[in-house]
Amino acid sequence: MKKIAIIHDWLTGMRGGEKVLEIFCELFPDADIFTLIHIPGSVSKTIEDRKIQTSFLQKIPLAKKRYRSFLPLFPLAIEGFDLRGYDIVVSSSHCVAKGVLTSPATIHICYCHTPMRYVWEHYNTYFGKGKKGLVSRFLMPPIAHYLRMWDVTSSNRVDHFVANSYNVANRIKKYYKRTAEVIHPPVDCSLYTPTNTHNEGDYYLIVSAFAPYKRIDIAVDAFEKSGLPLVIIGGGQDEELIRKMAKRHVKCIGWQSSETLKEYYRGCKALIFPGEEDFGIVPLEAQACGKPVIAFAKGGVLETVRGIYPYSESTPGIKQKQPETPTGVFFTEQTTESLIEAVRFFEHNKNIFDPLSMRKHAEGFDRLIFKEKFKQHVEKLYNKGLKGG
Repeated sequence: MKKIAIIHDWLTGMRGGEKVLEIFCELFPDADIFTLIHIPGSVSKTIEDRKIQTSFLQKIPLAKKRYRSFLPLFPLAIEGFDLRGYDIVVSSSHCVAKGVLTSPATIHICYCHTPMRYVWEHYNTYFGKGKKGLVSRFLMPPIAHYLRMWDVTSSNRVDHFVANSYNVANRIKKYYKRTAEVIHPPVDCSLYTPTNTHNEGDYYLIVSAFAPYKRIDIAVDAFEKSGLPLVIIGGGQDEELIRKMAKRHVKCIGWQSSETLKEYYRGCKALIFPGEEDFGIVPLEAQACGKPVIAFAKGGVLETVRGIYPYSESTPGIKQKQPETPTGVFFTEQTTESLIEAVRFFEHNKNIFDPLSMRKHAEGFDRLIFKEKFKQHVEKLYNKGLKGG
């Protein structure tokens, strides 16, 4: 019997990466989980019930609440795990999980959500002028340089990369000079379903962690200015800022259970998605409930939403053919004004979005499809390794 280890960056909440991890737990029921930090009760029962081994960071005071502050220690922590004796290591990585040390006989397959976003494409979003204190801005450039060097070097420890999108596969090619198979993450179409009756809804919805690159601030500003109601489900490091911005028309209600979230999807006019995501499961959850998505036209959303460009004739660089059965609207500038225009277009063209078409589109990303694809890919790579291929 193959002995398998699963490596995940940290377990502090149920977001997209943890939903993928949950499926890995189902695929490999006897696998051990290794992670930098685990906040008990923060993830699903499927994950919590597993044997979870943490790094030395788990014992550092305040690390559970402010773990991102310990970013320079992450490489050292992930390299501290003893993975001798494992036949297969599957890393679920958006930061340092892919950098674990394995024996020559072990096959290491990395499911990459993105190369370390904090020091690559979103470095200035996290650490640019006005984002952190003066000391952090002074110390971060040399730390980021070290982390980039480590990130590239440690990519050579991975035998096979699997990217969650073509968007991320391109980043892997750019930063690591490696190719990656693409297997899109799953949406749970058995949980997220449309209502039996037509329900247009009376509010717009955001479901997101409050991280800088998510650009929730743009949406809050847009809806406060337009006077349309917006409900935000989520929380995180920018929560204080977002709640201060939310006044008359925007309501923040924190993280919600999956069942409650489903009802909010069903009851909304459309999902608002203002950030540039690596992939993004949330737009698929909304479409599985028969709801359209209004999204910034960059990143993984281009692979998950059949979007209309309402201003394609006058917007430079937009040459994409308009879809016959759209599932959303794209805006091309990450600004308040661009989002307001996209929402205005949607308000005048709601009738072109068919709930059944949106549901059918989401079913192409169902978790059962993901499970089968990933399982077959791991078995193929393992058998190829045994044969010395």
